[in-house]
Formats: sequence, structure tokens, C-alpha cells
Amino acid sequence: MSATKSIAARAQLLSAAGYFDADSDEVIPSPCISVCRMTEDRSRCEGCFRTIPEIRAWALADSVERLAIWARLAQRAGMPFPLRTSLEDVAKESI
Repeated sequence: MSATKSIAARAQLLSAAGYFDADSDEVIPSPCISVCRMTEDRSRCEGCFRTIPEIRAWALADSVERLAIWARLAQRAGMPFPLRTSLEDVAKESI
């Protein structure tokens, strides 16, 4: 599975679980998919599409900043954000 598909699948699962909802009290999970390798030009992680400053900032970021990071990495990955999908749609796509 490509990194783009992997990060898109993670985003879809989190979106379906309500993590990106404005009224959610849940802590927004990291986009890390355990492919921790920077691109050749060191502009972003090949797995999660975050920049080094975004990776460093994640632990102390509040929900607003975490959503902003997700939005930026989604743009880099060429996927829409926020995602609106159901858990059933995610299950179908993973088959």
C-alpha cells in the first residue's frame, strides 16, 4: 500500500470515529503510520507527510493546531480534509 493510501486510510478511520468533529472531546491522534523516513529533500516524512517542525510541535499542540497539521498534511498528500466517511465505507475499502 502506498504512503498516500495509508495516510488516507488512517484519516478516514479517525474521521469516521469522530476525532475530527468540532464537538469532539477526544485527543486527536497522531498521523504517524510508522513509516518514519524523510523525503530526499527533507521537506516531509514519507509516511505521515508532516514536516520536521510539525513532528516536533505535535506533542504540545492543542486540538486546533493538530487539526491544522492534519489539514496541511492532507493537502500535501493530495487528499480532502476533513473527511466525511462512515466506518462501513472504510471497512469496504480495506477489503
